[in-house]
Amino acid sequence: MDRQNYSSGTTWEELAGYSRAVRVGDRILVSGTTATDEKGQLVGGNDPAAQTRYAIQKIERAIRALGGELSDVVRTRVYVSNADNWEPVARTHGEFFRDIRPVNTLVEARLVGPQYLVEVEAEAVVTRQQ
Repeated sequence: MDRQNYSSGTTWEELAGYSRAVRVGDRILVSGTTATDEKGQLVGGNDPAAQTRYAIQKIERAIRALGGELSDVVRTRVYVSNADNWEPVARTHGEFFRDIRPVNTLVEARLVGPQYLVEVEAEAVVTRQQ
């Protein structure tokens, strides 16, 4: 089975030896994604909704680069550094996934740095031909 790796260009991917996303067959698996741009800078400041929006947009770019669409997402996992931020994070998730309705888990977790308020990962299944 063919395997395609996708890198979003962050330094963390090279440093830690992982891909932003991997496609194997009809499945696309996207690593935990924070609001970090290609220069390693935080996007969204102290706004959990803005960080969530950027992370999901970054996930969407990865999925598209591997031949999928956001509508192919069947599962998301959302990690928040503070459970008090669940609602703005959930509402932003809903902006993207309201009509797609993937299964979802949201948990409080200690993230890689105090500036990160949210991390999102996703799984997609592409059922149409490329």
